[in-house]
Amino acid sequence: MVHVSEDKRALRRRLVAARRARDPEARAAAGRALREELMSLDRMGIAGTVAAYYSVDCEPETHGLVLALWKHGATVLLPVLLGDDDLDWGAYEGPDSLVPGPRGTYQPAGERLGVDMVRRCDVVIAPALAVDRRGTRLGRGAGSYDRALSRASSAALTVALLYDDEVLDEVPAEPHDRRVRAAATPSGVRWFD
Repeated sequence: MVHVSEDKRALRRRLVAARRARDPEARAAAGRALREELMSLDRMGIAGTVAAYYSVDCEPETHGLVLALWKHGATVLLPVLLGDDDLDWGAYEGPDSLVPGPRGTYQPAGERLGVDMVRRCDVVIAPALAVDRRGTRLGRGAGSYDRALSRASSAALTVALLYDDEVLDEVPAEPHDRRVRAAATPSGVRWFD
């Protein structure tokens, strides 16, 4: 497993560097395309509760997606990072309902709903640095979303948001790594099951 961990760290460094090199306008355009791709999915249109995240730094932009889901009538849950890197959840009630959180994140200011709230979600949108052709997701390395995805209902649509060139042939994986059912990129959605 040491070899896999080292491979993951090296791949993360390469992917983060590539993201930081992207033009900010291209990142914003990718976020708009991702929003359109996801909002066009039938599953998204009927989702009552969606776990999402509020993008930071060089991640594909999700602010417009979160707002669109909320305006569409979905209950949108955003993560609250806990001290042990697990994720609690809070309800998004519009852009003014967010407060700064740890590591440059933004999180809901309101009531904490518990780590198990993700079980009630119809859709779980997870950040990722890469996903491979089997749906194996590479995150930032803290395991926060692996824990959240392990709690998600087996009926939930789990989807990672990526730039087009981040869907890879293979991603190094360890037993705790969780797969997603789909990867959304600006050019479309790829399904894995």
